[in-house]
Amino acid sequence: MRSSSNPAFRNLPRGGTMTGEYGPNVGFNPAAQGYPQAQGGVPGYGPGYTPTGSADRPMTVDDVVIKTGLSLAVALVAGVLTALWAQSQLVVTASGRVALPGIVLGVAIGALIVGFVISLVMIFRGKPSGVMTLLYSGVEGVFLGALSGVFEAIYPGIALQAIIGTAGVFIAMLVVYKTGAVKVTPKLTKWIIGAVAGAAILMLVNLITAVFFGFNPLRDGGPIAIIFSLVVIGIAAFSFLLDFDQADRMIREGMPSKWAWYAAFGLMTTLVWLYLEILRLLSYLRD
Repeated sequence: MRSSSNPAFRNLPRGGTMTGEYGPNVGFNPAAQGYPQAQGGVPGYGPGYTPTGSADRPMTVDDVVIKTGLSLAVALVAGVLTALWAQSQLVVTASGRVALPGIVLGVAIGALIVGFVISLVMIFRGKPSGVMTLLYSGVEGVFLGALSGVFEAIYPGIALQAIIGTAGVFIAMLVVYKTGAVKVTPKLTKWIIGAVAGAAILMLVNLITAVFFGFNPLRDGGPIAIIFSLVVIGIAAFSFLLDFDQADRMIREGMPSKWAWYAAFGLMTTLVWLYLEILRLLSYLRD
């Protein structure tokens, strides 16, 4: 299975035997059950394992769509409710500035930390979990909702614009992938992974210089910050191509249907990243 810039897809089982709840030296064999099989066999799943229930059937596109839709719904509901609550806590000073109460900041930071921990558990555990995927979506919804509530108070209408922008990029990249306008090749994959790593390093360096030296060129809202946000949005958009390709390969290779939750988790991490960056860019443009 080709590598991905999304860490959620980096620890998927591949090659040789599969261990875990199925036991050692067993694999999923869709051909034995009459299901279509990828040419040359199913990488990562040797013969010998026979599905015993509907949960073990090969995953389909519908599985990925449904699981991702449920995750998005949970994130959206949690986000809207949190945004409304955050706005009710904000105070507008006599000068017209919005004062950020500590409780809103605490909820945002707490949700960010919890979401990060859940993502690490999911990534290093390397197993699908519907409960953890939905929990991650809900926690990220709280984080983005608290942030969006604050931004919405300062820049009315910005949250809806960010949602529309995120949905537009997602749909556009899905069309690009499905039509084959851009092929996911090993060379493109390496380029995207390198771009993600480079952007992450730059953001980390910028964070360090901002905290210790007050130098924040990538996030100060100036021309450089706007250009950097546009570049990051482009990288996040192309990351969707790798996410779609990984989900497509999981389907073709006959992985059990419950792995659709893992595909949904991977897509959610990219969606959260993209929304956050679009929200940031829109705030720069409003200023």
